[in-house]
Amino acid sequence: MPIDFHLSESEAGVRAAAAGFAHGVLKPARDEYLKIASCHERFQSTKSAYGIASAGGMLKGQIAPSLGGTGGALTEAAIMVEECYSVEPSAALTIFATGLGLTPFNLLQKPETKEFLEPFTACQGAPLASLVFSEPGGVANWLEKGAKGLNTTARREGDEWVLNGEKIWATNSAGWDFKGCDLACVVCRDVTTEPAPDADPKDSIMILLVTRADLDRNGPDAFQVLRQVDTMGHTSVSGPHIKYTNVRVPAKNVLCQPGEGAPIVLGSFDCSAVLVGAMGVGLMRAAFDAALAFAKNDDRRGAVPLLERQAVADILTGIKMETEACRALTWKAAHAMEKGPGDYNARRELALAAKIYCSDAAVKNVTNAINAVGITAYDKSQPFAELLQNAMVLPIFDGGNVGIRRRHMQQLLLNPSYDAWASTYGPSQ
Repeated sequence: MPIDFHLSESEAGVRAAAAGFAHGVLKPARDEYLKIASCHERFQSTKSAYGIASAGGMLKGQIAPSLGGTGGALTEAAIMVEECYSVEPSAALTIFATGLGLTPFNLLQKPETKEFLEPFTACQGAPLASLVFSEPGGVANWLEKGAKGLNTTARREGDEWVLNGEKIWATNSAGWDFKGCDLACVVCRDVTTEPAPDADPKDSIMILLVTRADLDRNGPDAFQVLRQVDTMGHTSVSGPHIKYTNVRVPAKNVLCQPGEGAPIVLGSFDCSAVLVGAMGVGLMRAAFDAALAFAKNDDRRGAVPLLERQAVADILTGIKMETEACRALTWKAAHAMEKGPGDYNARRELALAAKIYCSDAAVKNVTNAINAVGITAYDKSQPFAELLQNAMVLPIFDGGNVGIRRRHMQQLLLNPSYDAWASTYGPSQ
């Protein structure tokens, strides 16, 4: 079959629906939250927009059909993310973070877990999900032998697991009222028995499900928000410093048994890596459109519009070319993750590349757009400052490019069976 970059009917429908939602719901939500000073209160103000997304099936659309959802291909998700990020990234991230929180279910495909997903497939209310992973002090070396590992622990006691520890940066983890989200996939370390000194840290990693009902049953001291984190970008998103204290959950709440959790965590972030690439494309697209409109209509008191100045045109064409290249890489990575060719490591490499390359490119090209516009970009009524603030986080969240993602690429290169072009042409003969 020939290579074809035309959108299918389904993909075109996703793009149109996402664009309509972004302009009709997310943009007005931004207009409202900008009136509020604190980040956590801004987050709360977006609940109605999130509820509209839920009612419209956007949460259900992030769940695999086998689990009661209507989720499509990862390519469609990338298209949707780009459309939303080109209009309003912050309110959109809350929606997509719930998708990340649900990704472990999609990877595992366990029918017995469907009961936990019912709030998200019902298309009612504003349920929040979160993949609760990051911790104070960082998690870049969480699987290194001999290191401290995760501080969040779970201990088996009879028919229950007891959870303790602190987390930070996990989007949506505290819920709308900061007393806990509807469904948390908490990545933790089993400490039921003392591990051997030479044990592999992976052998103790598990994923424990904590619902809002579980937290309510455990009482007000079981879950605390220690600090609301105000962020430079994505200023309506909630990812606070939280603490679990002796939270008891039933044995059925184990999504991944000890030793099974690490691959699912890594796989979840491989999927989200592709979507971070799409986020970068959306921001670059918005920066290009705004800078192009400015260059067409402003002459800076000269004889011709700025677009007729070679220096400005060179900057704009550079932004446009890199945006197109990043979109192609993101779509290729999304397609490869699900359909190959190559083994999982080959497909994963493209996902990592999309995250790293597109996030770095977003920072560079929003900055280039600012340089093309000049001092007017310094005015906060222009979109450029906010675009740059949102772009700046892409290389450092969802697994920092330096501390995590590039190291994952290095590990692939060091693998004796590394096949450089398998993700493009299939395995070498």
